[in-house]
Amino acid sequence: MSYDLFDLNGNEASAKPLAERMRANNLNEFIGQSHIVAEGCLLRRAIASDRLGSCIFWGPPGTGKTTLANVIAQTTHGEFIKLNAVQAGVADVKKAVEQARDNLKMYGRRTYLMLDECHRFNKTQSDSLLPAIEQGTIIFIGSTTENPFASMTPAIVSRCRVFEFKRLSFEDIRGAIIKCLQDKRKGLGGYSATVDDDAIAHIARVAGGDLRTAYNAIELAVLTTPPQSDGSIRVTLADAEQSIQKKALSYNEDAFYDYLSAFCKSLRGSDANAALYYAMRLIEGGCDPMTVARRLVIHSSEDVGMSDPNALVVATSAMYALEKTGYPEGLIPLSNAIIYVCEAPKSNSVVTALGAAKKDATEVRDDEGVPAYLKDNTFGDKQTKSQSRKYKYPHDYAGGYVEQQYLPDSLKDRIYYTPSDYGYEKTIKQIRKEKGKLK
Repeated sequence: MSYDLFDLNGNEASAKPLAERMRANNLNEFIGQSHIVAEGCLLRRAIASDRLGSCIFWGPPGTGKTTLANVIAQTTHGEFIKLNAVQAGVADVKKAVEQARDNLKMYGRRTYLMLDECHRFNKTQSDSLLPAIEQGTIIFIGSTTENPFASMTPAIVSRCRVFEFKRLSFEDIRGAIIKCLQDKRKGLGGYSATVDDDAIAHIARVAGGDLRTAYNAIELAVLTTPPQSDGSIRVTLADAEQSIQKKALSYNEDAFYDYLSAFCKSLRGSDANAALYYAMRLIEGGCDPMTVARRLVIHSSEDVGMSDPNALVVATSAMYALEKTGYPEGLIPLSNAIIYVCEAPKSNSVVTALGAAKKDATEVRDDEGVPAYLKDNTFGDKQTKSQSRKYKYPHDYAGGYVEQQYLPDSLKDRIYYTPSDYGYEKTIKQIRKEKGKLK
């Protein structure tokens, strides 16, 4: 830790928010993201060997993107420049590149350029950075909450390895809270505060995988709770609720899966009232709304499927809207999609077809392979090209359909998809009947 000659009492450091003080200084202190920084993982090896290439850290707020960038700065032997895409312009980028070039020529040291909110960089700003990334003048580390494949210049993304950060688990956040309460140097250990277990659990759950939110809440609770007669501080569940502004709707891990199961079965059972209740019970209890949205997308195909193909469109649109607008506004399109999927006609024909096709694909021997007239004849021999002429081009026939065998001989009589009598599948049956292929 560095010290300021004019800040002898450490006032500046103590004034920093808890989340800033508790940032990890090395990989062993880093919390979460074990899928990319655990022992043996590519990113950890690259950082430890100082061989990290340009990369982008993508994930929700409070999941450790900036912290990991700081760890890289302290672990590697290069120079470190930090910019924010909201404030930095082309001139700032050029200055950083020039500094990096000088460091490389004069001292042989690489320069890491950390760019927060990198999705906010426009094309002109990105183009000014591109040559330096290509030539290895700088090692670019971008940090963003937006999908870089959709929000960033493709030329930049194609030259970076993208690492996706996930929301921290309940246990990760709970452990971090307990640790900061014990840490007397950087944390809240100097306040002699006792925090009830249910208060810690409530903050960890409601934080929704965002460690910064949890740190802010526990710090507010400790600093604003009046001391008892003996000078000690006790933070109760009621104090925790006030500090994070969310009433406790706690559930243990078993109850979480029970609520999730009830939500899924309510969708399948076409009960919009129950599905909405269980969705909100999950979310208000601390579940990530995207978990609910993802399950909704799956059930729009699993339980509705071809009986109303629009169900999948509505569900995925709601998930996209939730991702882009966030909580709580995103709950409106999510609720709209829940109701739509519940009220839609039900059919599991898609799942049945998937299972049967997958079973044959893995278990049935296919010695003949693809019928000769369906093969790609671009580079085929004379015989293959001769066989390809037997292919019947559907658009040459009335209605754009002609009877023709598409499956291999060993599977030619297999039927995977059978439309039900509900919703749009009734129309599919009628279309098949008109084609003379109702099976």
